[in-house]
Amino acid sequence: MKRYNITVNGKAYDVAVEEIDAGSAPVVSAPAAPVASSPAPAVAPVAEGTKVTAPMPGTILDIKVSVGDTVQAGQAIMVLEAMKMENDVNAPCAGKILSINTTKSSAVETGAVLAVIG
Repeated sequence: MKRYNITVNGKAYDVAVEEIDAGSAPVVSAPAAPVASSPAPAVAPVAEGTKVTAPMPGTILDIKVSVGDTVQAGQAIMVLEAMKMENDVNAPCAGKILSINTTKSSAVETGAVLAVIG
């Protein structure tokens, strides 16, 4: 039996894994109780302003603006690939790009803050 510490969504679990031979029946057991772990790393604070969030999970293909650029409402600021389709992520308002909180080729979840416009 081998023991591992596994972290899932910021919670650490202590699990035991038993090796079985192909002829024996699998053994199913309840998950182990969470193990106390060190706190999750601090997330960089998001600048104050209008947050531009991911409308769906996907991968960032392109970032069309830089910090400090002035954008107009409706202007495409990023390209998000989801389900093999390229979707523009548009600025919800006019303003200046205060921060970009993602990088090209990174995977994002729905609601992730991609940029902040002030």
